[in-house]
Amino acid sequence: MNLPSNFEDLILEAETLQLYKKLIIQLNKDLLYANIDLEFDVETLPTSLKLVFQETIFNLINSKFSDYLNLLYIVDVPEAKIKALDGSDVIKLSEDVTFIILQRVWQKVWYKSKYS
Repeated sequence: MNLPSNFEDLILEAETLQLYKKLIIQLNKDLLYANIDLEFDVETLPTSLKLVFQETIFNLINSKFSDYLNLLYIVDVPEAKIKALDGSDVIKLSEDVTFIILQRVWQKVWYKSKYS
């Protein structure tokens, strides 16, 4: 599996394979398991998904860091990917982390679709 390299490619691939709703459902499950008070409607537009999720990640990094780390653990984001990011700009960091989380959630959805 080749992972999408940016948000637009990820959404395009999810919509092409008709898995966008499953992506949102899986993201909602992971957020629930991580005890993050956020749930997306399956009809949420990709731009809204990105903006709201990025704002949530930004707030978690700034004020609920342990919840942020817990979310990374629940989603199963590789530690090396997070360590490789530049943390000097929190807004850019939250954008990058948002994409990495969505990329990992997409990976889960794709594998479930392909092998079940």
